[in-house]
Amino acid sequence: MQRDFLFYLRHKLITMAHAYIFPGQGSQFPGMGKNLYDNNPVAKELFEQANAIAGFRISDVMFTGTEEDLKKTNVTQPAVFLHAVIAFKTIEGAKPEMVAGHSLGEFSALVANNVLSFADAFKLVCIRAAAMQRACDMNPSTMAAVLALADDKVEEICMQVHHDTEEIVVPANYNCPGQLVISGSIKGIEIACERMKTAGAKRALVLPVGGAFHSPLMLPAKEELAAAIEATTFNTPSCPVYQNVVAKAVTDAELIKHNLVNQLTGAVRWTQSVQAMIADGATQFTEVGPGKVLQGLVQKINKEMPVSGVS
Repeated sequence: MQRDFLFYLRHKLITMAHAYIFPGQGSQFPGMGKNLYDNNPVAKELFEQANAIAGFRISDVMFTGTEEDLKKTNVTQPAVFLHAVIAFKTIEGAKPEMVAGHSLGEFSALVANNVLSFADAFKLVCIRAAAMQRACDMNPSTMAAVLALADDKVEEICMQVHHDTEEIVVPANYNCPGQLVISGSIKGIEIACERMKTAGAKRALVLPVGGAFHSPLMLPAKEELAAAIEATTFNTPSCPVYQNVVAKAVTDAELIKHNLVNQLTGAVRWTQSVQAMIADGATQFTEVGPGKVLQGLVQKINKEMPVSGVS
């Protein structure tokens, strides 16, 4: 414990820290990763390794598949993970002082700080995606984005809807100030959206997703993922990971496992995680993977923070 505390303290005192952040589901697009595959031998080798683990050529779906193909959970999650990790592996001399990932992106972050091997992390992502898909099939559910309403008001309305109707509705993604995603049953989300708008939300929009991610409705997937994580080797990290459910630096491998399992049914506290990274010395953020969503969120959390992207 003392060694772990000293390790954390050493990183907390860094005054010029480079933080690497990794996107999650929703960042996918047709053709993703094709340029990496064609032009980088390391990337090509990792793509082929992933194809063998997946049992089908996921690289072909990523390169030539349609938007609908890429929206399937069993494709989306491995595809985004692959793109992010392979992009990171191609950055010459990358040495992050801290890492974080948004939802699924936490697995990419754990490869970047050497907690997980590429192969082990990809296997876990595939198991997670399949388990989540089965949970979605068991309990039809959805999510909605709520804009320009205070977090505490969104939390209050979610609790009120659950109290009044017994429908499941919870805050799921604290993306940035004024942007919170809620998750729950279809009926519960519909009722909550109406109440959010009545309370002054600029928008409360149901999202085109397959289920209520980061809510109690993902509980059926939790046991399967927990077993897979427990059977996987987690190494001592080379730098702290700021995990979604606790929004603070974590360096203990067993605690990382625990938080990773709880993330399935717990909220993604992205706003709080970025704030914690900045408080601990982050002076530059680099988003690694498809899209620029996290760069935009970081600047909404702290407009003075330099951001960049590697895709």
